[in-house]
Amino acid sequence: MLKEANRIIRLLNLQKHPEGGYYSEVFRSDEIIGKKSLPARYKSKRCLHTSIYFLLKGNDFSAFHRLNTDEIWHFYSGSKILIHIIENKNRINTFILGNNLKAGEKFQIIVKKGHWFAAEVEDKKSYALIGCTMSPGFDFEDFELGEHSKLIRLYPKHREIIEKFTKII
Repeated sequence: MLKEANRIIRLLNLQKHPEGGYYSEVFRSDEIIGKKSLPARYKSKRCLHTSIYFLLKGNDFSAFHRLNTDEIWHFYSGSKILIHIIENKNRINTFILGNNLKAGEKFQIIVKKGHWFAAEVEDKKSYALIGCTMSPGFDFEDFELGEHSKLIRLYPKHREIIEKFTKII
């Protein structure tokens, strides 16, 4: 299965992503939303929407990060993927993105803006190819990678999962 992941990485021209895994932008709208028309949390104009391919393989993970915009994750192929979302100081929810509807997996998962979240492939001998869609469109200005010590200070009850899905810098 990891051979198939490497083939997909080549075919889709995926590049390493700062949060982990591999990605390639599929679409960036040429329509622009002016800063004055956006909520105050945006520092500059944004395109109307964006879409990417995103792939995790084996032991790769998407490290805890948060965005200024809701993000929709779409399942395409491979193993199911676990998305861990810190809901508050007392709760982390784990959602399963995959294609086995009878087992409770979902084709799409929505991660609400401002929530810290991380993701992993359940089968470490496999991969997961997904898509992510955002509106307004993604800009790295709206992306915050979780700092290990900061997240542990904010969410001490979640220390174990934070340690698993952050990179100590």
